[in-house]
Amino acid sequence: MAHNKKTTATASPAERGDAGSSVDQSGTVHLGSGDVGILNYALALEQLEAEFYTRAVDAKPSGLDADAMSILDDLRKHEAVHREFFFTALGNNAIPRLSFDFSSVDFTSGDSVLETARSIEDLGVSAFNGAGQLLTNPDFLAVAGKIVSVEARHAAAIRDLLRPKTASFAGDDVVDANGREGARLPAEVLPLAAPFIKEKIDASQLPTM
Repeated sequence: MAHNKKTTATASPAERGDAGSSVDQSGTVHLGSGDVGILNYALALEQLEAEFYTRAVDAKPSGLDADAMSILDDLRKHEAVHREFFFTALGNNAIPRLSFDFSSVDFTSGDSVLETARSIEDLGVSAFNGAGQLLTNPDFLAVAGKIVSVEARHAAAIRDLLRPKTASFAGDDVVDANGREGARLPAEVLPLAAPFIKEKIDASQLPTM
């Protein structure tokens, strides 16, 4: 007899019992659990990237020509679209808009901006690669794959600006001997992103391997 029960992969986050985000009295942002938690994790990183490029473009750092600034502006637009996509997809389950600390970045210096962009983009690519395996909904995984491919293009563009016409765009510090990009789990990524994010991010409810 036919039935309406959905599998874990096709059920909605609410049907699977995924918990949404919350903020406690200390200001700690809790990402939630299940696929919702993973999407909030991605949203936190997209907020970071979007804010970074917004500040970089507004600052007009020295040493970067019009072509380089055009690339930064394109990346800013992409990250803003990614950020708003996750806010819309998550709805009431989304984490709040975060605040950031970029005091370690000299936005008047093109070199400082590009080196920071490289670190953030490389981190973002490895984060999506690591988190994809934790998703249960194949639709979410498909979207994550489309976004991480754009993030990888960003990383390559920034690396080429730093070292034009070299192999750095896909350097062996990020691509292994098998031609594969590195992957990091949330527990590895968040401490690296934490210096830029003012709020404490709690990922304790995220799924693990």
